Amino acid sequence: MRRVVAPLLTVLVGLALTACHASSPLKAQPGSPQGPPTMATCLQRDRARCYAPFQMQRAYDLTPLYAKHLDGHGRTIAIVDSFGSPTIRADLARFDSDFHLPAPPQFRIIHPAGAPPRFDPSKELMVGWALETTLDVEWAHALAPGASILLVETPVAETQGVHGFPQIVRAENFVIDHGLADVISQSFAATEETFPNRTSILGLRSALRNARAHGVTVVSATGDLGATSYTANMRHIYSRRVTNWPATDPLVTAVGGTDVHLDAQGNRTGPDTVWNQPSREQHPPGASSGGLSSVFGRPSYQNSVRGIVGAARGIPDVSMNAAAGDGVLVYESFAGHPGYVTGSGTSAAAPEFAAVVAIADQAAGRRLGLLNGALYRIAAQDGHGIVDVRDGTNTVRFDQGGRTIVVRGWRAGPGYDLATGLGTVDAAALVTALAA
Repeated sequence: MRRVVAPLLTVLVGLALTACHASSPLKAQPGSPQGPPTMATCLQRDRARCYAPFQMQRAYDLTPLYAKHLDGHGRTIAIVDSFGSPTIRADLARFDSDFHLPAPPQFRIIHPAGAPPRFDPSKELMVGWALETTLDVEWAHALAPGASILLVETPVAETQGVHGFPQIVRAENFVIDHGLADVISQSFAATEETFPNRTSILGLRSALRNARAHGVTVVSATGDLGATSYTANMRHIYSRRVTNWPATDPLVTAVGGTDVHLDAQGNRTGPDTVWNQPSREQHPPGASSGGLSSVFGRPSYQNSVRGIVGAARGIPDVSMNAAAGDGVLVYESFAGHPGYVTGSGTSAAAPEFAAVVAIADQAAGRRLGLLNGALYRIAAQDGHGIVDVRDGTNTVRFDQGGRTIVVRGWRAGPGYDLATGLGTVDAAALVTALAA
């Protein structure tokens, strides 16, 4: 949903073209032949930090879980993306080697809705989805290294409105019906207003209802344009508040984005803030999407925050790292110029949270299914594992049609808010609370 810059590739037109609006910005960050760039290298080159798996593992308090052999073993995370990447197996192997991660117990690629077209590096749409796929797979694995990965590739690009969703729904139903995954990670979304009507969205919910019935957790990125999103033409941005589906669906856990502040070892140098990156020349702004659904009413699990959401479904539910200035390292070679790039956006946050869920499933010894009721109860009781985010806003400002437009969002504050939801997570505490 955001723009992408990769080694020797041109800037793409907004990533509504790729991972639907929840895709992540990536910029060139080539590493040395001996390995990935360090934070010092990134700071020297771009005056921005870049994060390796060990830093995020520490930042989210995952190392105590690994010490107890809780790393997602025995569980499977399904990553759903249009087209996929032709080099994802080799790229994941290189990523694992460089960061001393074990290979996943199993890594399968399936096409239950039909085989994707042959990859063409001259097509920006395919390149964008390949980048999205690589980010999703590598970072779900980075935080849950013991979990198996199932990459579900679909043959039609999800863009805006209904387009691409029938194939996604068919593929996800196949995964659920055959018991192939415990958690589904969705780094895609479309603005609710780009669908023909409310009924057209309701007609695409069969996989989400199926997941609920089978105890499969579905995690969805909220998007990367703060309080607004792209119009149907995927170039212009709404000048008012809008939100994205399927993140707005009550049957998914909607994951927004924070800006983490870490040192070279992964220790926090300050509390997380709302991810919000101002627009730059020919680049839209980037910010944690959140707000109120125009389609779905308030689910019962949000009754405790009715003062914030009113009668509507509010998103996000939780948030994790999405910062674009300081991104996570991603290895890719599909474009013929192998190297590291930095990835970010809520496309990074969604697979990161899916990894935490897989570990919680392992700890519980069963699928936990729709988590939202438990998340809101935990936050309302003692917040065990939920870390409040109290600073920042998802208001965005951008130039369009010869004028400057400001879409006012929401500020983070004590408790639930429409910028980061309940807050971010301390995985060691949250896994314990969820498993209990």
